[in-house]
Amino acid sequence: MKQELEIEFKNMLTQEEFQAAAHYFALPPHAFQTQANHYFDTSSFDLKSEGCALRIREKHGRFVLTLKQPQDDAILETHEALSETETEGILSGAVIPKNSIYQIISSLGIAPEELKYFGTLKTTRAEAPYKNGTIVLDHSTYLGQEDFELEYEAEEREEGKTNFFQMLKTLNIPVRPAENKVRRFYRAKFGR
Repeated sequence: MKQELEIEFKNMLTQEEFQAAAHYFALPPHAFQTQANHYFDTSSFDLKSEGCALRIREKHGRFVLTLKQPQDDAILETHEALSETETEGILSGAVIPKNSIYQIISSLGIAPEELKYFGTLKTTRAEAPYKNGTIVLDHSTYLGQEDFELEYEAEEREEGKTNFFQMLKTLNIPVRPAENKVRRFYRAKFGR
């Protein structure tokens, strides 16, 4: 198990803004890598009700189960590596391994046995260092839709916020609120 606090800022982009940002940060097409996020919750969205999200990320032949939980002004991420066999089982309805994430979900009063696989969002992503943080450009496809997003992962909230909004101004990109990916996915799938 690995845990980390994530402080990030997000903004939706048009395709043209996405391409301009990739050019500005010198991110050529080969810098973009594809990953898949497989999303889970109970049929009554118990995790979502707690402000949490559960996914398996598939990237470079590796599989990581991640639980995201709100914590103060950041997101606490708990990660556990999975084998391909474990991942295939979970996607087919098996219960997640009885490790740390299982225990955390149980401690929230949610039965891990009730988790269901809702679908997959694929993202083509590139990252670049930027002012004590990391710029992330994402092109996501899911349920017949696509969107473009700019994220800035920062070490500290106030400095990160200043850097993020200055970057948007430099790139001449209007501020557009961005829900996280799992919320966009659920909105497309369930209208929620």
